[in-house]
Amino acid sequence: MPKHDTAGFFDSYAHDFDAIYGRADTMANRLISRLFRKSMRLRYLKTLAGCRPVEGRTALDIGCGPGHYSVALARMGLSAIWGIDFAPAMIELAQQKAAAAGVGHICRFITDDFLTYDFGRTFDYAILMGFMDYVSHPRIVIERALSLAGQRAFFSFPAAEGILAWQRRRRYRTRCELYMYRRNEIPELFRGLKYHRIMIEKLSRDYFVTVEISANDDS
Repeated sequence: MPKHDTAGFFDSYAHDFDAIYGRADTMANRLISRLFRKSMRLRYLKTLAGCRPVEGRTALDIGCGPGHYSVALARMGLSAIWGIDFAPAMIELAQQKAAAAGVGHICRFITDDFLTYDFGRTFDYAILMGFMDYVSHPRIVIERALSLAGQRAFFSFPAAEGILAWQRRRRYRTRCELYMYRRNEIPELFRGLKYHRIMIEKLSRDYFVTVEISANDDS
């Protein structure tokens, strides 16, 4: 079976991916979530906590998917959230979620390529959750993200080690390209870039990276 391109895969997978966040509360789904979705929950909670203070702040959700982060941040009180994704079906879901949550006026969703789109502005926070998994040139993405963030940037990098990494590689063999990282590779990706501090934490099957851009962060 030929491998799908990443954009095409996520466009076709949009509704199934979105449903992950709303699975029925059954014993089987609780077990699956504990084994395979723990990272998704932890990085979601850590990102929301990291995007404080919220008053007057803005965020860019890169690879926003169906808008879970964007809508949650808008409901927290951030003044503006932009989300960008190259899968039209994901953006359609994000727009629907924002409207249903009453935050459509705070969220702006764009179907485009993050690396080439002209945002015409910067943001306080940049969020790249579940995005670096599919990036063939991570350094270019990191440089671009840091150039658009004034306070902090948050990244998740899928860990290359362990049984969960092996299992995920098998699942993605016929879906799209998948890129995984070892702990000692991550600091090298940020070497020489302009930022104040970087923190790397292991969250289940991911490395969660917080980059503080400004030394004058007042949080």
